[in-house]
Amino acid sequence: MPDIFTPDFSVTRKIRENQKNQKGVVLWFTGLSASGKTSIANALETLLTKNNNHSYILDGDVFRKGLSSDLSFDKKSREENLRRIRHVAEMFCDAGVITLVTFISPFQSDRKKARDLLNDRYVEIYVDVSLETAEQRDPKGLYKKARRGEIKNFTGIDSPYEKPENSELVLDSTNKDILDCAVQVFQYLQKENFISKKS
Repeated sequence: MPDIFTPDFSVTRKIRENQKNQKGVVLWFTGLSASGKTSIANALETLLTKNNNHSYILDGDVFRKGLSSDLSFDKKSREENLRRIRHVAEMFCDAGVITLVTFISPFQSDRKKARDLLNDRYVEIYVDVSLETAEQRDPKGLYKKARRGEIKNFTGIDSPYEKPENSELVLDSTNKDILDCAVQVFQYLQKENFISKKS
């Protein structure tokens, strides 16, 4: 864009990462509503905190109450919502923070934009659950409302969910409990040297 210049800041991401003894990364949790995205992220953040890591959860519902409170749930609004979260996540990542994004993000095109923006700092985590299991859980009662026609453009009911094809991690939240899934992600972060073991 014209007349917009990126400042040359003295403190770089590398300096921030060295300060925190970790690498900034965006863990992009995607999956149906009630798949367990937020619950797994919450359990993972507990593990990270015990390991002296710095992390933050960017949750879809919280984001909708604040930065995206002006948006509806049609496709265009969803795209704008995800555009905003991509750039917020990028800033957290640049700060050297392990950033946990828990958005349904149903469309492959939107997830690709996040991957293209964040490159090797983007880790896609598909929380795999059957629609039947998600409906049985339905902690917010959203599926029931969608089935009654009270909620329009609801993912999995009258709006599609495009299953990821190249996620770094796939979590089976139908057959594994929340902590097991969180440990799987934690071990991945250690294996890929985003974090080190607590000394």
